[in-house]
Amino acid sequence: MTPFQLRIVTPDGLIYDGPAEELLVRTSGGDAAILARHIDYVAPLGMGQAVVVSGGRRRTAACMGGMLSVQGGAVTLIPTTFEWAEDIDAERAERSRQRADRILQDKDASQTDLQLAQARLHRALVRKSVASQK
Repeated sequence: MTPFQLRIVTPDGLIYDGPAEELLVRTSGGDAAILARHIDYVAPLGMGQAVVVSGGRRRTAACMGGMLSVQGGAVTLIPTTFEWAEDIDAERAERSRQRADRILQDKDASQTDLQLAQARLHRALVRKSVASQK
């Protein structure tokens, strides 16, 4: 496969800057696959698994929020959160899932608390799923 230039930058800094043959990410409109010579494209990111294929090696990550941009053949992924599978603490994700479940079961929880717990639950489930693919 023909490589393209990929940059992954989060608020915490540069995660990846190099060649890639394929990028798979979850956008707010569904999954997107980026290959070399993709048309110019911009999309908001959702919460889900991201896959980067580089040098024939497939790496999986949890990718949440942000933007994807393809301009002139260069691809820039600007997620709010991006964690490679090998860096995810599955036990921490499970604890976060349990806390979210407790709030979601609480009949006295405010609407704001319920919405935050739903988002926390979704993030925890994405992290657990990606971590299981180490």
